[in-house]
Amino acid sequence: MRAFYDLHIHSCLSPCGDRDMTPKNIAGMAALCGLEVIAVADHNTCGHCPQVAQAAREQGLLAVPAMELTTSEETHILCFLPDLDAAREFSDYVYSKLPDIPNREDIFGEQLVLDGDDNPAGVERRFLLSATSISVYDVAALMREYGGAAVPAHIDRTSFSVLSNLGLWDFGWGFRTYEVYARDRVFPELAGLRRISNSDAHALESMRDAENALDLDRLSARAVIDML
Repeated sequence: MRAFYDLHIHSCLSPCGDRDMTPKNIAGMAALCGLEVIAVADHNTCGHCPQVAQAAREQGLLAVPAMELTTSEETHILCFLPDLDAAREFSDYVYSKLPDIPNREDIFGEQLVLDGDDNPAGVERRFLLSATSISVYDVAALMREYGGAAVPAHIDRTSFSVLSNLGLWDFGWGFRTYEVYARDRVFPELAGLRRISNSDAHALESMRDAENALDLDRLSARAVIDML
């Protein structure tokens, strides 16, 4: 089956995410866009994955638990988990590798935690945009331990990508898929790897209509991870 996807969306738990990026709003907009599979990948946390999963089910969508991890090299890597238990465990592990630096809301924005009905449930005080102590060289193997998949994010951008920050692609990293922001951007030197394109939306109006699709044998997080 072909499933239209957007696997890189930020909620209001990311300090750079708009306040309107609530789980229910994201799922509702995804349905309006014609999407079938979504992933909310907040910075260094899976804190909204349960709420997104619930909101997605209400819209008849699949939500893959996810995170946008910042490595010690300050590269962004999308991490996809097979279920909410794995997402919670991985999120706790990443949190333990995040420096205990308080968020400056006046500079970076709030990190809002919502409940399953989009009501305020708290604020994350630790700054989620910090680099963790996890190296890009360890992420692919780490994700296999959690039954997930890792994908370097927006490698065509000039910041926070493996190419911009490290100046190279090392096949020894073990990644099998890469993400581009520009839909038509191709890297011939990465032939043989899968290429995906996502919105990296931080606001509802930035979410994309259904344009990109994955060929899946079934509609599940496991099938998406196996494909990636």
